[in-house]
Formats: sequence, structure tokens, C-alpha cells
Amino acid sequence: MAGTKTLRKEEYSISELAAEFSITPRAIRYYEEVNLLTPHRNSKTTQRMYTRRDRARLKLILRGKRFGFPLVEIKEMIDLYDVDPTEKEQLRQTVAYGDRRLGEIDEMIRELQEIREEIFEFRNRFLEVLEGEEA
Repeated sequence: MAGTKTLRKEEYSISELAAEFSITPRAIRYYEEVNLLTPHRNSKTTQRMYTRRDRARLKLILRGKRFGFPLVEIKEMIDLYDVDPTEKEQLRQTVAYGDRRLGEIDEMIRELQEIREEIFEFRNRFLEVLEGEEA
């Protein structure tokens, strides 16, 4: 419908976030334990409730984990936004961590290529032995 404003949800339960991001409620509770998320309790039900801010932080946490950053670095990067709303320091730190992570990934790729070559060499030697036995 033209002109209809989409309502954005203000609060989320732990099960809603877990379902949305395909993670367990236990994972979300762990992020609380390490102070990455800070839900509040619904006064009527005492259920944990998460804000849009918590949802955005969870999305960043999961992206950081997918990229291989340790939780301590993810926390530092996310918390910098609270210190500097211009985001410049957050971006600088993220670039620095990203550069380091890229170096680690490049090293892993080099190591995997070496392992691949070794396996390929052994494979060829074994095939030669097998072909020699068949002759």
C-alpha cells in the first residue's frame, strides 16, 4: 500500500533473536555474560527483552565471529561506538583488526596451498606404485 509506514519492532525476546539469527538462546545468554549484550527484564513477565540496539549489536557480533575475530576484539570495536559517535575511532580500529586478520588469512592460504601440493605429490607417487604393480 502506498504511503503505509512500516512499523519497526522496538523489543525482541531471546527466542525471537535466536530464531532470526539461527543461533541458540544459550549463545545469546553467553554474549550477555561477556557484556556484549545488555537486555532488560520485562517488569510483568521478568522475560529478557532486547532493544533494536541489542539486535544490531548481535548482528555485528555474529559478523565478527564469521570473519574470525575473537570476542574481545569484537567487543572493543562495538564499544568504541559508545565512546565516539562519529565512528572514526571505531573505523580505525576495525581497519587495523581487519588488516591483521587479512594477514592471518593469507598465511592460512599459503599453508593450505603447501599442504595441497604435498598431498598431490604423495597421490602421484602412490598412483605410480599402483600402476607399477598392475604391469
